[in-house]
Amino acid sequence: MDMSQIWPRLATSTQTWLVDHNGEPLTDDILDEVLTVTAGQRDPRWWAGESLQGETQLTDEAVDWIDETANGE
Repeated sequence: MDMSQIWPRLATSTQTWLVDHNGEPLTDDILDEVLTVTAGQRDPRWWAGESLQGETQLTDEAVDWIDETANGE
């Protein structure tokens, strides 16, 4: 499942957080919601894994998609 499939299933507050904090590590609450939507699947199209600090990261592709969506592209 890629970000375009995940996005409409997320709460508006989660979408807003992802736009406002695009490119930042995901909070536990945001990650939990995304994983609920994806049935726990961590697809490499959006999942970049954890940073050295143990923070969950989105892929550059997912970050770009969120940015384009936020800008109405």
